[in-house]
Amino acid sequence: MNTVTRAHLAERIYTQVGLSRNESADLLEHVLERVCSALQDGESVKISGFGTFSVRQKGRRVGRNPKTGVEVPILPRRVLVFRPSQVLKAQINGQVVPEGPEGPEGDDE
Repeated sequence: MNTVTRAHLAERIYTQVGLSRNESADLLEHVLERVCSALQDGESVKISGFGTFSVRQKGRRVGRNPKTGVEVPILPRRVLVFRPSQVLKAQINGQVVPEGPEGPEGDDE
């Protein structure tokens, strides 16, 4: 199983778009910084045909250590949530989803 890295993505931009290697890496970094900044500000990031990244607030709750049974407070926190589009789900399952006026636009809403 391979992992897609920033270097792999930058190389694909370089080969497919035609920018220099440095410009490709800079473009990728700019896009990733914008996504991170939007999520930090509480905005959702929707990439059509791929999915939606959003941040959810989880409240304080009491957890339990499974080994000892001791109750432990879990503090409130923000968590990152990814919701894949119908198009991505279909591609992963080897199905073909028509895109167009009568097909899905790549979101679940």
